[in-house]
Amino acid sequence: MSAIAPPIDHTDPINARILAVSEDKIQGFVREPFARIAEQCGLPEETVRERIRQMLAAGTIRRVRQTLIATNLAKGALVAWQVPEEKLQSAFDFMSQRDPFSGHVVVRSTDQKTAGSEYRLWTTLKVPEGISMDRHAELLMRYTGCEKYLLMPAKGIFTLGVGHVRRKTIEPGEKADHPADMIETAVVSLNEEEWRVLVALKREFREEEITAEPWKARAQEAGVDLERFYAVAESLQERRVIGRFSTFLEHVKPLQTGARVTRFNGLFHWAVPAGREVEAGAEVGRHEILTHCYWREGGPAFGNVNIMAVAHGTEKPRLLEHKAAIDAHLAACGIPVSYTNVFWGGRSEIKPSEIAPQAYRDWFAKASAEVG
Repeated sequence: MSAIAPPIDHTDPINARILAVSEDKIQGFVREPFARIAEQCGLPEETVRERIRQMLAAGTIRRVRQTLIATNLAKGALVAWQVPEEKLQSAFDFMSQRDPFSGHVVVRSTDQKTAGSEYRLWTTLKVPEGISMDRHAELLMRYTGCEKYLLMPAKGIFTLGVGHVRRKTIEPGEKADHPADMIETAVVSLNEEEWRVLVALKREFREEEITAEPWKARAQEAGVDLERFYAVAESLQERRVIGRFSTFLEHVKPLQTGARVTRFNGLFHWAVPAGREVEAGAEVGRHEILTHCYWREGGPAFGNVNIMAVAHGTEKPRLLEHKAAIDAHLAACGIPVSYTNVFWGGRSEIKPSEIAPQAYRDWFAKASAEVG
């Protein structure tokens, strides 16, 4: 009799126990990441690796990878695009399928017509140092028929995580004991060896690569021995370009089982007085429901918004309760808000942005030749 395959659903008690750790609790570079996950969730490492492999094969987990703090490796921005309705879906397809430098690609809408509601397509964009984001955006406009765009680079990061399973039980208003620290964005220059290690480090793991020594083959790929790979990776962490080791759930599309991890995501906007962005971002960013929180400047088109955050959930009214709790907290802190809004996510595709300089040069040469 063949062995029974382990469950693949994210709600299975053992899987949920693993995911509560593996989504966003393994910070920085770890030499034995699966052993660290096992240690923190109190399960045998072999069980952890087997369950992650099974969930990855089934599509419950869409990727396993070492994340980077890409804002410190390449210039980046959240981009809002104004595009004719009849070209919206084709523009989405191009950004998600043919532009490796656009990461999150989301069609968004507001509950009523308000500041910025005509910007329906939202993406994240990363380009290597020395490359103009405007030049890239203008090339994308020629491909897609978008009529206008607005670049909103991050001036500071207060929250950057995932943790969809862990956040399912969070109550509105739950927050950390202290305000969030702000990570300042500053591009770090890397040498050739560091780029080789980084490119090998960030590549997604295939099922067969989820082993007790996951970095051994990556060191060979980078052309260095394992100890040198560790040394370079750890030096990159000290320079704040390494994020977390993470398993990413398929939280947008239905899983193989028919279940959904989330159904709604809200991009929350607040405009606070100039000079109070760090204080406000730290107070917003401490709320546990948020997966992202940034200081970005939206300008007059978006009511002069300067604090943006993202929350996910299965029920829209529940997300609005979370938003109301954050609003109340800002008021209690004496931080005035002149404008606030929620941009709801619809069709979405989430992928890591390419950041390697040579990859950009190759892509841009081909893309420029195609559009003339």
